[in-house]
Amino acid sequence: MKRLVLASSNAGKLRELRSLLAPLGLDLVAQGDLGLPDAPEPHPTFLENALAKARHASALCGLPALGEDSGLCVDALGGAPGVASARYAGEPRSDARNNARLLEALADVDERRARFCACAVLVRHPLDPRPMVAEGVWEGEILRAPRGGGGFGYDPLFLDPDLGASAAELRPEQKNGRSHRGRALAAMLECLFGTR
Repeated sequence: MKRLVLASSNAGKLRELRSLLAPLGLDLVAQGDLGLPDAPEPHPTFLENALAKARHASALCGLPALGEDSGLCVDALGGAPGVASARYAGEPRSDARNNARLLEALADVDERRARFCACAVLVRHPLDPRPMVAEGVWEGEILRAPRGGGGFGYDPLFLDPDLGASAAELRPEQKNGRSHRGRALAAMLECLFGTR
């Protein structure tokens, strides 16, 4: 399995996942490059959405597919925005509006613990009875104002307490080594190749 379809149109995810898979010689192709539409994401969990995306892409192109669903879960908001992270402020999707809504929701809140959660699912074919599943979590807290110019999504508001930096202030290789997506993919690669 040298070629995988990423069941996502998110350019930021594609960039991060390509970087993580490149050393293994795996070619990750965006579903958009193959003319595939996005799958619906009606499910309440990252796992269900990731599996639905992977099966959808694999069924349409006949290749193994990697579905990934992730989001920000904030304790004070009962886990929100969660699976609705990309659409937290409604349609059309907007990182700036999502971040503004999150800051507004936490304006008078002192407890700002949060975590990025990711679930990656690999199917070898659309009806794969044993999809590979891996999860990753990145613990942190929500800042009161954006910091940094890198990354995407909620990165400017997500503080990694161990580093004292927002996700948007980290170099890509730093972020990949600590992030929820990087951890999920490392676990997936352990399943695939027995290596991290």
